[in-house]
Amino acid sequence: MRSIVLTKGVPDFSEGAVSFDEDGHLERGKTPTVMNPNDEFALQAALQTKVRHGGHVTGMSMGPPGYADVLKGAMETVYTDDSYLLSDRELAASDTWATAITLSAGLETYQEEVADIDIVFAGFKTADGETGQTGPQTCWAMDWPIVTHVVALDIDPDERTLRAKRLVEGDIDEIETVEAPLPCFVVTDPEFEPTYRKASHRLTHKELRAETEERAAEHDDHLTTWDHTDLNLDPDYIGLDGSPTIVSSVDPIPKAPSEREATMIDPDDGMDEVLEEMQPYAAGD
Repeated sequence: MRSIVLTKGVPDFSEGAVSFDEDGHLERGKTPTVMNPNDEFALQAALQTKVRHGGHVTGMSMGPPGYADVLKGAMETVYTDDSYLLSDRELAASDTWATAITLSAGLETYQEEVADIDIVFAGFKTADGETGQTGPQTCWAMDWPIVTHVVALDIDPDERTLRAKRLVEGDIDEIETVEAPLPCFVVTDPEFEPTYRKASHRLTHKELRAETEERAAEHDDHLTTWDHTDLNLDPDYIGLDGSPTIVSSVDPIPKAPSEREATMIDPDDGMDEVLEEMQPYAAGD
């Protein structure tokens, strides 16, 4: 099975890492970029597929050169065999539609120059835009079947089919089982959990994790970068010019309070009683 995992860099929204200007707007240049958290579930699904059926897993992203670190993180924290970055200035300011056009061109170029693809995995939605559109729009451009909200899956290589359990309209209390022919798109849900019931699968998983961590240390040797000319894309249909989305307004992200109220306690003033009361719990009693 040859899988492609689409991933994106998003601002690190952890406390203390986000930088805002005086108007409360996010300053991306001063805010660290990390892999979109939901993309980890897509990577886990691709790794599970490789463990069970063998094959190859490629990480792919569209973005600035710094997104190479995002792809490296995907390789290191979960698993990929190699990385492809779609990047140049013509792609800047793309909305989800222009991004999908670029990613579909990347997938088509991959099939022409590298190998046929069996499954494309994508995360549920990104932590910044939260539209959940890019995966399905890219699938539409490829004209492939798609299964969304996937929480479990397996492949029948002989029949060339994917069998998946998915949440019904995001309801965790209702699950349906569906089948789709390969090649297809899979959008994993945050409820996705990989399963490795066989001892041989668990051993393979351990070996692959060790391999990918070692490979990530030399990530540049496993990274291919394509620009819009490599993808045969018309600048009029990508980037800002190719983005039909019009943002009417943006609500600023509330700033965290710069100061917090705190009560200073003297260790010699009554702390012995608190320590004596809490100590049994610390010991597990």
